[in-house]
Amino acid sequence: MTDSRQSQVTLVLKPEFEKAEVEVEPAELLSQDIMKVSTLSRRIHGWSWQAYPIGMGTGAVYVCLAGLEDHPGLSIIRTIFFFLNIALFALNTMTLSIQLLLYPRHARKLITDSATGIYVPLIVLSFATIIIGTVNYASHLPTDFIFALFWIYVGFAVAVCFPMLMIWFNKPHDLTVYTPAWAFLVFPLMLVGVVAFNVLKVIPPAEERALGVLLTGYIFQGLGFFMTLFYICIYVIRIMTTGFLDGHQANGAFVACGPPGFTALALINLADRSRDILSAQNLVSPNAGDVWYAVSVLSALLLFGLAVFFFAFGALPYWFKLHKHLGEILGCWALTFPNVGWILTLRRLADIFQTPFFNIWNLIMTILMCLTWLILFTLTLLAFQKGKIFISSPQDILQETAKRRERAFREKEKYDLESALMVNSNVVVAFAEARGVPVREGVGAVGGSERSGQSGGGEREEQNGVGDHVNVTIEHINA
Repeated sequence: MTDSRQSQVTLVLKPEFEKAEVEVEPAELLSQDIMKVSTLSRRIHGWSWQAYPIGMGTGAVYVCLAGLEDHPGLSIIRTIFFFLNIALFALNTMTLSIQLLLYPRHARKLITDSATGIYVPLIVLSFATIIIGTVNYASHLPTDFIFALFWIYVGFAVAVCFPMLMIWFNKPHDLTVYTPAWAFLVFPLMLVGVVAFNVLKVIPPAEERALGVLLTGYIFQGLGFFMTLFYICIYVIRIMTTGFLDGHQANGAFVACGPPGFTALALINLADRSRDILSAQNLVSPNAGDVWYAVSVLSALLLFGLAVFFFAFGALPYWFKLHKHLGEILGCWALTFPNVGWILTLRRLADIFQTPFFNIWNLIMTILMCLTWLILFTLTLLAFQKGKIFISSPQDILQETAKRRERAFREKEKYDLESALMVNSNVVVAFAEARGVPVREGVGAVGGSERSGQSGGGEREEQNGVGDHVNVTIEHINA
């Protein structure tokens, strides 16, 4: 309606992009989409952080073999397992990185989910076995490189453990389903002491950086041990409440051997290094290193007994509580690496007390470790070949792909809609000016809103000196 006193222009915009509707595809089309999902895509999508215990179990073999008497044949076997561990670490890291790029939603869920997030720190533990192997089997490497590896490990452990602890403790957890595997969130901090005494093998005791490595090893070993000790206390309360762990959780009972076993090993070896370091640098007192060593041996004996107890406590009911399914084979790798600490402590006790009993016990446990690895590795390959592990269903991949495409479509829809509104609002301004009606600056914003703060579609009225005005209305449907 137009007269001499008033001009009104009304523009209604109907966006071409209506709200996206998810249409149900016919069964034939869905079947075709499922057939298009490759096995490689299903493997990448189904990979998980539980793959790292395979490498850690492999590392456990050559670490235990390092505790035996040197022999040319053993050196070859240890080297083979060392490079196999590196290959597994590279495979797992590369696959999870590709998963993060292709399926970010699923990769994020693996990190934030309470059931799978506890395995994220295992990447740090696997890296620790590589550092230990590097020190023992690559002695030609420069000392500066080994020293740098130690601090890289410390930074890596802190960078992974603390964020994961924040994520995990941000929600409540049911202690009636508790398993010692929850302590994996702290394990990398505890292993700093073990990495430290291995690194000190190649650093001269008179160097100042040797003292830094020694003290850092003690501090983090204490931090990790006492935190995991709290987890062990909860474990005892759990089995008092519900009985022995059963099913796949029965494997987690062996994780309780790790903290006391590795701490006993770290205390003896760190104290052994401290005798040379404190004496060479004239620190504390002339006999400080010997005092530390004597106290550490006594403490290690106490912790060793606790580790053996938890091993027996998990082993005796194990076969009757375990579910014999190939799909749960990954959890069985907990039989390997948590026991390395107290097995290696046997060798150290044999050297200290000159007792052949500890040597024989150490040999028996090392042989059992190798046999366990062989059985588990064979069953893991069988489970992988049969599609029991590390594989997702085609529906899971299609669902995530569809959601990602839907988000991309909505973003494009929003951008195109805003562009269309901008163009058409400029047409309104041009049309009003062609009628000779003044238009104040600010008209033409997306959705017809003024820059003064109105949002969405609206109505603006501007009066001039003689009463002529323009009323611009833009209505749109926001997807």
